[in-house]
Amino acid sequence: MDNFTFYNPTKLHFGKGQVLKLEEELPKYGKNVLIVYGGGSIFKNGVYDDVYKVLSDCGANIVELGGVEPNPRLTTAEKGIQICRDTAIDFILAIGGGSVIDCVKLIAAGAKTDAPAWDIVTRKASVKEALPFGVVLTIAATGSEMNSGSVITNWETNEKYGWGSPFTFPQFSILDPAYTFSVPKNQTIYGIVDSMSHVLEHYFHQTPHTEFQDRMCEGLLLTIMETAQDALKDPNNYDARATLMYGSTMALNGILNMGYRGDWATHNLEHAVSAIHDIPHGGGLAILFPRWMRHFIEEDVQRFRKLATRVFNVDTTGLSDLEVGLKGIEKLEAFWASIGAPTTLGDYNIDVSSVDAIVDRAMRNGDFGNFATVTSADAEAIYKASL
Repeated sequence: MDNFTFYNPTKLHFGKGQVLKLEEELPKYGKNVLIVYGGGSIFKNGVYDDVYKVLSDCGANIVELGGVEPNPRLTTAEKGIQICRDTAIDFILAIGGGSVIDCVKLIAAGAKTDAPAWDIVTRKASVKEALPFGVVLTIAATGSEMNSGSVITNWETNEKYGWGSPFTFPQFSILDPAYTFSVPKNQTIYGIVDSMSHVLEHYFHQTPHTEFQDRMCEGLLLTIMETAQDALKDPNNYDARATLMYGSTMALNGILNMGYRGDWATHNLEHAVSAIHDIPHGGGLAILFPRWMRHFIEEDVQRFRKLATRVFNVDTTGLSDLEVGLKGIEKLEAFWASIGAPTTLGDYNIDVSSVDAIVDRAMRNGDFGNFATVTSADAEAIYKASL
């Protein structure tokens, strides 16, 4: 295990009716509030009305920015930054899932600097401060509600990158599982895949003596898998939705990976695909992760074997360690397919003609990956195996 310092300042308000916690949180920051949301589902499921009532009761001056895309775009964040400058915004409230939160993180940072927003994303400009912001979460997926990371797409250049800053943790996040009842089935599926993929990115590393962290990862994977079918069969199952919501937060709030650094190559691979084709992030991960696993299984066969036996209960009788590891990958693929996740890039009408462009996007910043190094040749092989 490596030395580490853990820091996470985000306060969580979890459970039914916790939107009322806005009454105690908002007065700390000021009256001028920008609320940011996505495509409008919050108007149908009542979340907007709940939030608006509390804000109004607090005497907030409300400004709105809607229409944040599933892969949040630079241009939308730039609109938000301009709103903050023009209307002296004191506080931003993200109402939605990871895309909305990620967009708000760039708005919050961009509003406090004259640097172009894309320079923040590409790390040409450093973040010195950010507007305070909070979250009312409506989907269990990215974990962005309790971390400082953000992923932004520049649609003009077809680039999509992750970035983050110590100044872009939410001040607080409100997690009411009932607000996820109306999440469409496909988005629930993508959220399950995304959450599991975050855990798997942690799990694949080369740091010795991480037995406790490994067990936390394995336990979370098992819990998400055991709960997934209940949530999909009955979208109004509060307990199942609560477990998935809490699980997705825990998957990427820094607790699982204290003392080591995970891989994160598969996320880079997926970002390159969705930067060009604008596919759902969770869908891309469901396709690419098993192919990355097969491609690099011989980097550490024992770690793949451990995952296969502890999480997927693979029977090892008569099998080599490599065969056990491969069986585990098959079971992961089978589980994701069983809940309705896509299995090939062809499911999104992506064919070999796109591979060169996707590889080019993936390799813009050179080789990547911490468990195993992905070169241009590796990326091409993984994409072609995913068609």
